[in-house]
Amino acid sequence: MEAYLDHLRVERGLARNTLRAYASDLRLFAERAPGIAGWDRGAEPARAYLAGLGRPPRPLRPSTHRRKAASIRAFYRFAYSEELIGVDVAGVLDLPRQARRLPDTLDVARVEALLAAPDPSTPTGLRDRALMELLYAAGLRVSEALGLDREGLSIEGGFVRVVGKGDRERIVPVGEPALDAVSRYLVDVRPAWVGGTDVGLAHGGPLFVSRRGRRLGRMAAWRAIQDAARRAGLDEHVTPHTLRHSFATHLLEGGADLRVVQELLGHASITTTQLYTHLTGERIKQVYARAHPRA
Repeated sequence: MEAYLDHLRVERGLARNTLRAYASDLRLFAERAPGIAGWDRGAEPARAYLAGLGRPPRPLRPSTHRRKAASIRAFYRFAYSEELIGVDVAGVLDLPRQARRLPDTLDVARVEALLAAPDPSTPTGLRDRALMELLYAAGLRVSEALGLDREGLSIEGGFVRVVGKGDRERIVPVGEPALDAVSRYLVDVRPAWVGGTDVGLAHGGPLFVSRRGRRLGRMAAWRAIQDAARRAGLDEHVTPHTLRHSFATHLLEGGADLRVVQELLGHASITTTQLYTHLTGERIKQVYARAHPRA
């Protein structure tokens, strides 16, 4: 297991949270596998274990069940490739079906209301506006935005250099409204917050910081966006990822090529990006239902 986790960390470059989830899944399996014949004795122990996860009294959510099954199948694939076991167990383990859940998005008017919600007369409001503008303009994951250093953003070039999942680097263009919002934050807010602190300035230091000059945390970013949603009067459940979903959907609705959107989002597989084509299809149906006299 430790060799497999090292493989995921070093060779595949998986994120820390993903590694933690995989390790938890595998350790739980290792604890229970001896009672059902052992992990290295063919597919039946794994099948029995995974079947039990989906049954009462405490069945897992489908997404969690599928992730645990994927963790174990990938572990078996690694063990077989390293000749630790003689049977290709992964080849006969099926993943539980997962219902396709369309991501939550906002239409353009609601996005505009959300971005305008932070109070521009306060330093925190300027920072929160800059963060949300960048999330929407570049379709960033919140972890990518918060992990940005100052040198990762080029105001003059109009782009941001992002390191995403699997340590894959991409360059994403950023529009003028977002550049203006971030520039104002960089001039009027950030210097006062990082000045006089011992915050590391390697690579220019973190782009988004707290009042104490430290890199802004995930919970603070979530609270900022939820506060903005309340100010804007949005009833929807709005998260940082809502802006990423809206970015992709609005690009496709505007005629962007699917492959371009894949590159901008940093998806390893086009299949992940194709989810947004289903979403725009649903929008088309809704418009048709409202507009056509015989819909």
